Amino acid sequence: MNVPIILAGGVGSRVGADKPKQFIEVLGKPVLVYTIEAFQNHPEIDAIEVVCIESHIDYLKELIEEYNLDKVKWICKGGVDFQHSVINGVNNLRNELNDDDIVLVHYGASPFVTSDIISDAIRVCKDKGNSSPAISSPLLLGSNDGDKSLNWIDRDQVMILNAPQCFKYSYVTELFDEAIEKDLLDKVEPHTTTLMYLMGREIYLSKSNQLNIKITTKEDIDLFKGYVLMRQNENK
Repeated sequence: MNVPIILAGGVGSRVGADKPKQFIEVLGKPVLVYTIEAFQNHPEIDAIEVVCIESHIDYLKELIEEYNLDKVKWICKGGVDFQHSVINGVNNLRNELNDDDIVLVHYGASPFVTSDIISDAIRVCKDKGNSSPAISSPLLLGSNDGDKSLNWIDRDQVMILNAPQCFKYSYVTELFDEAIEKDLLDKVEPHTTTLMYLMGREIYLSKSNQLNIKITTKEDIDLFKGYVLMRQNENK
């Protein structure tokens, strides 16, 4: 099975809205629904889990019914940060998945993801055990030295990682079990990829593109609105 764990447990205060950013409506539909639909409509996806902020679980259930998101099989409560939300989602599936099943960890506020990105992430994960979509930086890079930049950074030496981050189920359960046993969760920024770097794990890269971003600011909401309108015009 290929099962996305869609993270909708955050507040997203930088967007400046009166609701969590994944529930902000764009052209009458919540961002989270667009994200779930990307996986709902993908032929390689078998079932979906959503890790949701507790205050919005009932609303999420209403959206699942309204938009006929019938691949959503599990809902569980979010954690205090990204990493603990992933752990909650992984643990909620312990009696549901086999070792060789694949989980795809994805942000609920990352609706730009496309079918080919999902497919390639699954392909690489099947072969290597894990994967993360990644691109090299399209922009020039420099060091951050206060109010100035003193050093050029070779952009060919840097990759921008995004989502879905994919893992064979046995890999991610072992990763978190070891991290908890060694008390590593609070040693790095609370993301699965940073934890993997700390633990000396290799991250295998799969296909991505510049649009595959997580909505973080109000400008990102505007960008996504334009993206939706563009897609609607293409399909006329």
